Amino acid sequence: MVKAVAVVTISDTCFKDHSKDTSGPTLADVVKEMFPEANLHTIIIPDEREIIEKELKYFCDEANVDLVLTTGGTGLSQRDVTPEATKAVIHREVPAIPIALTIESLKKTHMAMLSRAVAGVRDSTLIINFPGSKKAVTELIEVVKPVLSHAISLIKNELTEVRTIHNSMQFSHVCPHHMLTSNVDMSKVAFRPRESPYPMMEMTEAFKIVDEVMKQWTAHMEIVSIEEGVGRVVAQKLLAKEPMPPFAASVKDGYACLSSDGAGVRRVRAALTAGDAPTLPLSRGECARINTGAALPSGADCVVQVEDTKLITASEDGQTELEVEIMVAPQPNQDVRPIGFDIPMGAVLADKGDVLDAGQIGVLAGAGYQNVTVRANPKIALLSTGNELQEPSELKLRPAHIRDSNRTMLRVLLKEHGYDSIDCGIARDEPGALVAALSSALAQADVLVCTGGVSMGERDLLKPVLTKDFGATLHFGRVRMKPGKPTTFATCQFDGKTKFIFALPGNPVSAYVCCHLFVLRALRGGGGGGAAWPRLSARLTAAVTLDPRPEYARATLSIGPDGFQATLIGSQCSSRLLSACGATVLLELPAASAIVKQLPPGTSVSALITGRLDRMTTL
Repeated sequence: MVKAVAVVTISDTCFKDHSKDTSGPTLADVVKEMFPEANLHTIIIPDEREIIEKELKYFCDEANVDLVLTTGGTGLSQRDVTPEATKAVIHREVPAIPIALTIESLKKTHMAMLSRAVAGVRDSTLIINFPGSKKAVTELIEVVKPVLSHAISLIKNELTEVRTIHNSMQFSHVCPHHMLTSNVDMSKVAFRPRESPYPMMEMTEAFKIVDEVMKQWTAHMEIVSIEEGVGRVVAQKLLAKEPMPPFAASVKDGYACLSSDGAGVRRVRAALTAGDAPTLPLSRGECARINTGAALPSGADCVVQVEDTKLITASEDGQTELEVEIMVAPQPNQDVRPIGFDIPMGAVLADKGDVLDAGQIGVLAGAGYQNVTVRANPKIALLSTGNELQEPSELKLRPAHIRDSNRTMLRVLLKEHGYDSIDCGIARDEPGALVAALSSALAQADVLVCTGGVSMGERDLLKPVLTKDFGATLHFGRVRMKPGKPTTFATCQFDGKTKFIFALPGNPVSAYVCCHLFVLRALRGGGGGGAAWPRLSARLTAAVTLDPRPEYARATLSIGPDGFQATLIGSQCSSRLLSACGATVLLELPAASAIVKQLPPGTSVSALITGRLDRMTTL
């Protein structure tokens, strides 16, 4: 962002007569139109090298302007010393800028070959020399206009601005010139809407709309290893290709026997351990020592546990049992897992639409599956908007700025539920910047999750940019809920594909709650409509004052003799993200009525389980 610009006119004539050449716009007029929010300095100084150097250093070192534009003193006369003064001040040259200016000037006159303009950087300020002709200057400023903001961002190491433009330039449909173009007019601030033009949507209706629209998502399939399949949605029914166990197996450590032999003394055969394949069938009057999980020898139909036997004879060294007595007559199939007992042949191991967990993956491994076909997750892009935002990685907080926490929080929240995301940085609250950032994000993703720019401020431009520049359909633009009233859900066609856009409020708690309620619900549905969060009933541990809108309060859950109890996590202000730290549930608090404005302790309310239940405490 260009915050301050200095226009330095260098001319002995103009220094003596400020009224010279007053026709048409001045460079200062053009700059003011280019950067309406920038602080503009203008000064006229004579063709004296020491004075020029002094003023350039002042604007760079003391006034800390972002851009210095000089006019005049670039020719071949003895008094034309602007290039020499500029070279003495700058630390690094930017030679391509004078080359571009010269090429454009040569289209008008051959005399442009005599100009000696210089461009360069001193610390965090860009300095560019222009000729003294007002007509030439106002024409040439258009040459550098498309790159000035980006150049300043590079010089000042504004990573968000740089990344937004670099990302947008990766795609052929977004060029640096077009990214500054928008159909949204910000000039008539006084006539902006004083009330939202979007009807207030009830939550139940908003959920229905999201569920229905998300059915348009056509999921692709991909093959992943079973270990990579955890949390993924199964795309094809998976059947058991063999029974489990594939043989009659012992449930206990003991002796494989013939139940028809009843109780009495048995000759003991060699021991059978898990993994042994018995070869000889068991004869009458025999038993075989067997371990848990081992295959029964042919003919055996039961297992007698060690506790129900007594040793009769053994070898002299005690290493071999010769005879044991079966104390209790066994029953057929006693302590035996028959073939296919756990999983019959052809049984469904995972059905289409199942979300794979550790148990199912263990079953698939046991059934011989190495890979599994799952639905490919949609590509999700995260974009923050706001002039006040800066990257969390920037150590020094700039004046009137805050670090963007939303992208980091949402990226981790999505990851907790098995979804990767693409970080698209921070977009400024300017139509052109939003067009560039949205184009870049939509080119990379199927689902775009934005935060900020959806309320009623004069800089809340996301909705008009979506509708006027992208032809988006806004399915709803306001929801009767707290927090998150301005939440917006839209779709648009981009590169011939339907893109799904969730524009969430910029307040961190609003973004957190609405990501749970709308974004994750939509993603978990996997293109088949939404998947609501499980609910339970919990009693309030303290009184709660109700809001005119239904509220989703962050709370912790505990369990006691009377069932589940919920405790709100401090202040529920939408900017206070601490209220989400350790939250187990979102309490669905009803809207206040003329009769009920507060819920007393012990009131049962609905609670959406969105957090980890291992955080739940026991009273």
